[in-house]
Amino acid sequence: MTTNDRPAFDRYNQPDNGRKKDSMYELEFPGPLSTHGQQESLPMVVALEGYADAGQAINQASTHLLQALDHSPVASFNVDELIDYRSRRPSVTLDHSSVADRESLALTLNLVKDTEDRPFLLLSGPEPDLKWETFSRSVVDLAKRCSVDRVVTLYAAPMTVPHTRPLMISAHASDRSLVKDFHTWEARMIIPGSAALEIELNLKKAGIETVGVTAHVPHYISASDYPEATRALLSAAGKVTEREIPLGALDADIDRMKRQLADQVEENQEIAAIVGALEQQYDLEAERQRKRRENNLLAPGEDIPTGDELGAEFEAFLAEMSTSPGEQAESQGSGGAAEQNDSEQEDSAESTEEDQARRREEGNEDS
Repeated sequence: MTTNDRPAFDRYNQPDNGRKKDSMYELEFPGPLSTHGQQESLPMVVALEGYADAGQAINQASTHLLQALDHSPVASFNVDELIDYRSRRPSVTLDHSSVADRESLALTLNLVKDTEDRPFLLLSGPEPDLKWETFSRSVVDLAKRCSVDRVVTLYAAPMTVPHTRPLMISAHASDRSLVKDFHTWEARMIIPGSAALEIELNLKKAGIETVGVTAHVPHYISASDYPEATRALLSAAGKVTEREIPLGALDADIDRMKRQLADQVEENQEIAAIVGALEQQYDLEAERQRKRRENNLLAPGEDIPTGDELGAEFEAFLAEMSTSPGEQAESQGSGGAAEQNDSEQEDSAESTEEDQARRREEGNEDS
C-alpha cells in the first residue's frame, strides 16, 4: 500500500507526509485515529473554559467526558503561544519552603468513545488569550484532517432566571434546521467575541456544520459550580452529535446543590424575595411565549414583528428582570416619599396664602 492509499487518518499521523508542521499544535504519533478502524465522518465537541462558563459548566462538562468515557489524545496545542499566564496564573505548590510543582495548562484534542463505542472528538482546555485567528484556523485544519462534519460548541451564560424553574438551553447554528428542537432568539444581536465563536465562524466558512448551545445559569450562582447546567449541556451535545453520553453520575451533585439552595432561600428572606420575583417574571414570559406559539405569533390583521422589534422587546425584558425586588421596593419607596413631599408642599403653600389673606383683612378692619 502506498502512502496515498492509506486511510486519511493514517496519512496524517506519518511524520514524513510532506505537510509543514503546525506550530500551534502537535499530533500524537501513532495517533488513535489511525487505528480506530473507521473512516466515516466524526462529530466534534468544543468546550473551552473561561469565556461564557457560568456555573463552571464548560469545565465540568469536559472533565466529566474525560472521566466517564474512554479517550486517547489526538493533538495538543502549544499553550505558550496561546495563553497569557498573567490573565490566568497557574497555581504553584510550595513544599517546606521550596517550590515543588506548578499547575499545568493543557489545550488538547481527544478521541472519545461514547457508551456504545462510537467515536467523537473533544477539544477542551482554557480559552486562548492570544492568536485567535491562527488558533481557529488550526482547529479547522484539524477538523478537516479528521473528517469532521459537525461541531457543537458549549457555552454557559449568567441570566436573570430562577433556579426553581427548568433550566433553558438556547442554540444557534450555521443551518437553522440543526436547532429546530432548541430555543432560538429570532433577532439580530451583537455580543462579545470569543475564541470559540471565532472557531464557529471559520468552520462555517469551511463548509462544516456548527451548532452552539448555551445554558442559562441563574446569575446569583454563576460563580459556583452548577451541575444542572453541566448535565443540560452534555444532554444537548449528545443530541446534536448523536452520541450516548452517561449523565447519571451528575444526579447526586445536582440533588446536593438543590438542597443547599433550598436551605439558603429558607434562611434568608431577602434571597427568597429575589427568587420569588424572578419566578413571577419567568412565568409571565413563559406564558407569553406559550400564547404566541398557540396563536402562531399573529392575531388577525396583525403585522409580523421585525427582528429589531423582537430584539428590543427581549432587551427590555432582560432589563426589567435585572431590577431586584429590593431595588423595586426602594424605587417605589422613593416615589411614595416624593409624592408625600409634593403633597406637603402644596398644603404648606395653601396655608401660607390663607394666612396672608387673613392679615390683609385684619389690616383693613384696623384702618
